[in-house]
Amino acid sequence: MPKKIKPTEAELEILQVLWTYGPSTVRFVNEKLKTGRDVGYTTTLKVMQIMTEKNMLRREKNSRTHIYEAIVEEKETKNLLIDKFISTLFNGSTSGMVLQALGNKKCSAEELNKIRNLIDDIESSQKSEPHE
Repeated sequence: MPKKIKPTEAELEILQVLWTYGPSTVRFVNEKLKTGRDVGYTTTLKVMQIMTEKNMLRREKNSRTHIYEAIVEEKETKNLLIDKFISTLFNGSTSGMVLQALGNKKCSAEELNKIRNLIDDIESSQKSEPHE
């Protein structure tokens, strides 16, 4: 994803539906969005058309119904956004963001185990890297 593409909140919601369910019609995306908030079909259609113009989505026109597919990668997009978020809100401090997030919301035992495993993996990889 080119660095200049910064999805809006509405675009991120649409991307999340497409990343989760794969190529979909506007109607399907709109139905999924409506479970969280009231959004009209024409609004969803217009945002998806704009996203296609921005090269965030691809539209398949072969069938009677147009199918849209995300062409921006989920991991790359999330990494770009989280880097900007950390840089802007936490002066580049990843630990500051993590501590804030953990302090604001109670984690389940499963989430805490995932966090511990991630920390263990990071520590293991740092130990195996050659020092300069």
